[in-house]
Amino acid sequence: MSDSMLTVTIPDIIRMIPLMKIHTVDNQGFLCVVCGTQPCNETEISISDIADILKYPFRFDGFLCIFCVEGSFKVHINLNSYDVVKNDLVILAPGNLINTSVTDSEKDKDLRLVMIGLSRDFVSDISLDFNKIPHRSFSALENPIFPLNEKQLAVAKDFFMMSSKVMSSNYTAKKEILGCITAAGIYIAFDLLSERNKESKKEVPGMNPRLKSIFDRFIALVTEYHTSERGMAFYADKLCLTPKYLSKLIKQASGRSAPDWIDSFVILEAKNLLKYSDCTIKEIVYKLNFPNQSVFYKYFKAHTGITPSEYRNS
Repeated sequence: MSDSMLTVTIPDIIRMIPLMKIHTVDNQGFLCVVCGTQPCNETEISISDIADILKYPFRFDGFLCIFCVEGSFKVHINLNSYDVVKNDLVILAPGNLINTSVTDSEKDKDLRLVMIGLSRDFVSDISLDFNKIPHRSFSALENPIFPLNEKQLAVAKDFFMMSSKVMSSNYTAKKEILGCITAAGIYIAFDLLSERNKESKKEVPGMNPRLKSIFDRFIALVTEYHTSERGMAFYADKLCLTPKYLSKLIKQASGRSAPDWIDSFVILEAKNLLKYSDCTIKEIVYKLNFPNQSVFYKYFKAHTGITPSEYRNS
């Protein structure tokens, strides 16, 4: 094991897969079909083609959408375990830690997945009307698996088919066309989230563009700096706001306090290092910028109910 998580980018995946088996757009997006051990046609890849990525947990530096066409597999996202089955849609945001038990084995022979990945830059260039998005975009992080009903399934298939046709085309405006298709897919995904919130009686009002922008910038900063900065003053200063006002906005946007978000990232990073690295506790304390092991132990136990050593040995 390494002392840090492997980060996988769009270009990494494009370089790994033979060009005739993957559709791409300007090195910022890809679409491919992954199958199990059954013979694949010339446009599909097998599990063994991406075995080097699947060996260990990795962070995907982009947006990833996986549609399970056949079979099933288990995936661990941010240390939470999910069973993905036929007609499930998986939506992942940048920075998610991913680990899967999918292997090139007999039990995976019927597996067939369609995967589309898009870079941060590609998605950030897409024009979206946030007034049309009736709920919190980050709620997908709480449960990124979406079982699709018959109507949703038909739309998902059309989306992947259209994306595939555009990516494999010679259109001069291929990137722009895919951007329009992706925008439509994002609106549809938000509707899936909205329906799920209604079913769980957690529907929340829409988020205005300014609030959405502040929240997204806050999460981006926490993603980048959580290993070294845990204080509200740091993030408030970066956003040119007072800590009190920033706390109010994050609570309004997400229903969770800003310190809670920061702690969630820190604990996830600590769990990653404890479970998937050879770092000693002392080294982890240093990596996460805690003053000493005692403070780290108290912090970890306060948020998880167990000590770091107990978690590592569990």
